[in-house]
Amino acid sequence: MTLDATDKALLNLLQQDCKQTNKQLSLQLNLSVTAVYERIKKLEREGVIQKYVTLLNKEKVNLSLVVFCQIKLVQHAKEYLTKFENEVTQLEEVLECFHVSGEYDYLLKVIVRDMEHFRTFMVTKLTTLQHIGSTQSSFVINEVKNTTQISVS
Repeated sequence: MTLDATDKALLNLLQQDCKQTNKQLSLQLNLSVTAVYERIKKLEREGVIQKYVTLLNKEKVNLSLVVFCQIKLVQHAKEYLTKFENEVTQLEEVLECFHVSGEYDYLLKVIVRDMEHFRTFMVTKLTTLQHIGSTQSSFVINEVKNTTQISVS
């Protein structure tokens, strides 16, 4: 799907605040409310817009420790990768999981209450997954930038 300038502007506005009404969006885009509605529906149908979410304040929900875990599997056989990926997606503490190149095979973004919660997660959940050869964890000291907004230009 090719995005025109109006689609891109609409996507940028929705990423800033997806609770804006179609009327509010129409005023900003100089379009009719119906045109905005149709464009949004088209972007949803085409899979450009995947879903709408609420972003939470980590501290307010008592989950303020962010940890990046690097995982190395014992082998790179497809069955090992598939098994690990299926299991890791079931762990609620894991927000994101990426299959990466380099020394490690996977990079996980984990969120927990505190160091004790992380220790419990490592001992009872993560390291019990099959085919893990080694792990390395890095703890976030300060969050410099954290955005979900993709620049569409």
